Amino acid sequence: MDSVFVMPGTVAAPRGGILRDPHNRYETVREALSRIDKAARDMGLPNISTRLIENNDTSDRRGPEVQYLEIFAVSIATHHMLVAEGVEPVAIVGQSIGELWALAAAGHLSVEDAARLAVARSEVLTRQSWDGKMLAVGVDGRRAESLAGLMDHPNLVLACENAPRQSVISGPRQLIEQVERVADTFGWPSLPLDVPHPTHTPAMAQAARDLRATAPRVPYGTGRWRVCSPWMGRDVGDDDPVDLVAGALTARVRMLHTIRELHAAGADAFVECGEWAVVTKFVEASIPGVRCVVPLSESDPVEAVRALAAESADAGPSRPYAVRVPVPAGAVATAPVAAPPSRVSVPAPAAPVPAPVSYVAPATPAPVAPVVEAPTTPSVSDGLNYASVLAELQTLYGDFLGYPPDLLGEDDGLESELGVESLKQVVLLGRVSDQFDLPDLRSNSSLLSVGTLRRIAESVVAGRAEAAGR
Repeated sequence: MDSVFVMPGTVAAPRGGILRDPHNRYETVREALSRIDKAARDMGLPNISTRLIENNDTSDRRGPEVQYLEIFAVSIATHHMLVAEGVEPVAIVGQSIGELWALAAAGHLSVEDAARLAVARSEVLTRQSWDGKMLAVGVDGRRAESLAGLMDHPNLVLACENAPRQSVISGPRQLIEQVERVADTFGWPSLPLDVPHPTHTPAMAQAARDLRATAPRVPYGTGRWRVCSPWMGRDVGDDDPVDLVAGALTARVRMLHTIRELHAAGADAFVECGEWAVVTKFVEASIPGVRCVVPLSESDPVEAVRALAAESADAGPSRPYAVRVPVPAGAVATAPVAAPPSRVSVPAPAAPVPAPVSYVAPATPAPVAPVVEAPTTPSVSDGLNYASVLAELQTLYGDFLGYPPDLLGEDDGLESELGVESLKQVVLLGRVSDQFDLPDLRSNSSLLSVGTLRRIAESVVAGRAEAAGR
């Protein structure tokens, strides 16, 4: 089995205690966390690992720099856990700032240097203090780019192509809000992304220049594994790490294309080095039926990794992996070069052409959602009670999702158990809002973050009762 490790970009701050078990089990995890802690202290930041190895769910967010380093800690710890159990990648892919995690995991950068670059990146973005915003839209990249083009502003652009029907637009806050209204008119689901620094737009050009001027220059090693860059559209060669990070700030992330190229070259499993299925959701939407594993989301992460290692062993040796080598201008293209999966060195092109960057998503993962037709508005029921509202919700959600209503339990997690992705939940909550004439319901984000039909039904009953009492 040929596995690709994927590293998420800017996601939610990890839960407290998420790395307790890996920290206790693996020396390589303890060493990596210790090195991140040392880098953090050298930069005047608190220890990063303490909250992640304590067995509690307290939130201790201390600014974007700490958030980035916590995400890095989770990614690198998961990578070391996988390798310690015998799962090695044929390639590593990072989304947005996740490319830094990928470079450190592959051995191209030291853990300390990756941490320093992540903090330097955060600081220049904070100094720029750009009033921007990012919006996930449930359509393909072509439609999303056309949507952004309606506003005709140079800084409003398609930032990420994540999956066949999941794109991200980045731009000035006021224009993004207009884009959101236009998308709603078209019946296209959308979701604002909660990220500390909106990026992947030409508006970040000054921040990129500042980063190149102020970031610490770091040595670049040969590395053990191949690293694929979704914004450059090629493997990382001997590129300067600071230039890589700076260039990504203004570029589009083409995760969809990178995923499909890796799969076409033989990759048949994608493993998320993060707490939740973020990048692997894009993978599943881009390549139906492909094997995706998110160890830290399992009840027993170590057992999940060992099962993957056993599958890899049963599958036998990996086949030669086709590596796409960039061809300099004027050269004659030849057939792909076969290379062993564990260690590939790819020359840099004579003149790299930055392909714009994609963004992760978000403090809240931004999953895939279909293009949705404009909903009809049924009449509001009279004499609402919990049971009647629940029955209507089961019918509404069942019709949309293709499930028999009686299979939709009132306490089933819409995303965790039923697989209803965030953008689909946004669309469905809008339909509930229209059906029960509760315009404020569609903006109730708590019904998206911990969504069950029980919570939605109770909110509808309370909302209608309040409306009737006015």
